[in-house]
Amino acid sequence: MIKKENQHSYAIYLVVLAMICVQSGTAIAKFLFPVLGPGGTVSLRLGIASLILLLLFRVKILGRKKTDYVLCLLYGGCLAGMNLSFYYAIKLIPMGLGTTIEFVGPLTLAMILSRKYTDFIWAGLAALGIVLIAPWNHSSTVSLKGVLLAVLAGTFWAGYILCGKRVSHRMESTDGVALGMAFAFLLVLPFGLSDGFITKLNMKWLLLGICVALLSSAIPFSLDMKAFKKVSSQTYSILMSLHPTLAALSGLLFLSEHLSFLQMISILLVVVASMGSTITSTK
Repeated sequence: MIKKENQHSYAIYLVVLAMICVQSGTAIAKFLFPVLGPGGTVSLRLGIASLILLLLFRVKILGRKKTDYVLCLLYGGCLAGMNLSFYYAIKLIPMGLGTTIEFVGPLTLAMILSRKYTDFIWAGLAALGIVLIAPWNHSSTVSLKGVLLAVLAGTFWAGYILCGKRVSHRMESTDGVALGMAFAFLLVLPFGLSDGFITKLNMKWLLLGICVALLSSAIPFSLDMKAFKKVSSQTYSILMSLHPTLAALSGLLFLSEHLSFLQMISILLVVVASMGSTITSTK
């Protein structure tokens, strides 16, 4: 029993570490924006990450079923849209706010699939949190364009979850993620080329891009794969609710992005709504 509890605790630490890696990688990515642009940064990150995963898991690229490619293309399309719109969003608004608004996408999907009366309470809390963030007047310091891009990222995130489930049922999850990320890279590449990231790329920015790819994709994916075997879906979902808080903390530590008291309250409301929805959905 003690050994089983220790394994469960170890898995929780892995999930938290994976989230810290993701948010740290995103914060570091913002340092690349002035040079490579959001499109170039996403292209560099997805290109390196997909190459690492394809080689690491020795994924078969050619000679697969047509349905594999179609599913991976849809999955990669959602991944590309999610990353691209989110990176453009956090260029305009703080990371903590961007992640909070984006998080409403999968939260809304979970509530729709649950269909319990208690979800109306959690939906109300999440909506209140977004209302507190939204720039309702011209004097607001929050960019409306940034908010809308974060909403778009959340929509793609919900699609990413739905497509990811279908991919995991049809093929090996490692193959699906690696191929999906490769498709995502090809889809965002035109935006990267538009930002001229290839001509601006040097060893310094390449090394920083490798760091972002490892922290944002390769390392957290590997940690999650290990944790999935020891932690329940409910516990994992509850831990995922901490993403907005960790994003705000990373933004403060790495980028000196300070949030107002009202903005911190809005993040707290979305986190509580996500946790509450996850807990009540299994009862």
